[in-house]
Amino acid sequence: MNRNVVLLSLCQALLTTGNILLVAVTGLIGQDLAPNASLTTLPVACQFAGLMLATIPASLIMRRIGRRNGFFLGNSVGIAGALVSVLALSSSQFSLFCLGTFLLGIGIGFGTLYRFAAVEACQPGEESKAISLVMAGGVLAAVLGPNLAIFSRQWFGSQSFAGAFAALLLLYIVALILLSRIRMVSHDSVEQTGESRPLKEILLQPGFISAVVAGMVSYTVMVLLMTATPLAMQRCGFSFASAATVIEWHVLGMFAPAFFTGQLINRFGVRTIMQLGAVLFLGCIALNLHGNSEWHFRAALLLLGVGWNFMFIGATQLVTRTYRPAEKAKTQAANEFMIFSMVTLASLGAGWMESALGWATTNILMLPLVLWAMLVIGWFSRAAVSTARV
Repeated sequence: MNRNVVLLSLCQALLTTGNILLVAVTGLIGQDLAPNASLTTLPVACQFAGLMLATIPASLIMRRIGRRNGFFLGNSVGIAGALVSVLALSSSQFSLFCLGTFLLGIGIGFGTLYRFAAVEACQPGEESKAISLVMAGGVLAAVLGPNLAIFSRQWFGSQSFAGAFAALLLLYIVALILLSRIRMVSHDSVEQTGESRPLKEILLQPGFISAVVAGMVSYTVMVLLMTATPLAMQRCGFSFASAATVIEWHVLGMFAPAFFTGQLINRFGVRTIMQLGAVLFLGCIALNLHGNSEWHFRAALLLLGVGWNFMFIGATQLVTRTYRPAEKAKTQAANEFMIFSMVTLASLGAGWMESALGWATTNILMLPLVLWAMLVIGWFSRAAVSTARV
């Protein structure tokens, strides 16, 4: 695999480490600062709202200024978000903290395109391996993120969570340094002036429908259960360190399989691997309903992570088959916007669902989403998988 893909993988690892920091601490900060329990996960929702609103502009901006410059811009906004969050926590301002997480979400919105940049940087025929390698950068994040969340609590004394955002600031600065070493391929004239179909025609392709539904459901269910888990564990009497360890298991599940997911897709087909991911989601829900021990939480979130990996990497590869070079920016923008619109709603509802409906009911409500995704993948991707790249 070439140097650019490796550097993109490291940038993805830093981005994911920051995301894990946010998952580990943001919901708990919301509990401390929010005026009422229903707004506990509002900062998380603001983060995903920023991500959602950035998806379309990020793709279009990168089409004009290039991938690397676009990633520079996204990391710069992330740095601003980390600074605002530290200021908000030092003054205990909930609204200002929501602004900080919103800016962080915009930065993350640009970073979600690392996986597409990897496809463009790799050799033909290595697309699934490139996506997997970039996603595998999260293995480093699985170890670094939770431990950094615990360690950084000591940096600012009484402001126990401000250190997490100072650490986040450092991660974004390191990512900027790595980005300066990347040399992406310059714009292809075909990408700028080639034939382009109407967006509606692209979106109605069976392959795109299957890919976007798999992406939406996998990310929505994963974010909702992941965000609600630290809250549920706290209600069960577990410590912050225990919750951080459970998140570490979850993130290992999300990214460790990426070392071989590409090979599995090449051998068994993208539809089979996405369906297997959905089955693992069902296993996660079953474990969450079975008991509330720490090992139940660990095993359930491990399955949730692996299921997300199989579904999301499969969906990413499938969507890259649905557009021509000149259609890349608008198709990727539409895909990301639809996925992260649902994720924003999930993150906003996670705190309310866990506190008002309970942990068991929250899990039961995920079942129809997973089953719907399985039906859509099975129905639409039969035609899509056998179709060559347009």
